[in-house]
Amino acid sequence: MEDANPVVIQLYCRLRIRIDDPHAVLEAAEQRLRSANIDWSSEQDTLEEAVAELRSDLAQSVASLADPDQVLADVPGLEVRGGRLWAEIGAPSERFQPGFRAPDEET
Repeated sequence: MEDANPVVIQLYCRLRIRIDDPHAVLEAAEQRLRSANIDWSSEQDTLEEAVAELRSDLAQSVASLADPDQVLADVPGLEVRGGRLWAEIGAPSERFQPGFRAPDEET
């Protein structure tokens, strides 16, 4: 496929993970937040408030560690233009149940 116009594709992903050490995950999320290049003077929260909020929510901590920009970073001819990741504790959400039919079979 060779075309002068870029193709935009939506890539959907759901991962099921098991956490054996929640404390280690919370520590990693805090460290990444503390080392992020964020101008806290322009944010509504302070760094310490953001850390406290992150450490109080394991799912949010997991989501903060996932980096959609790195998923396909080493693929030539492709640029990740943005993404959204979230995490929820428990069974798969009813609102995100992928189908098993080809897109042209959808009604």
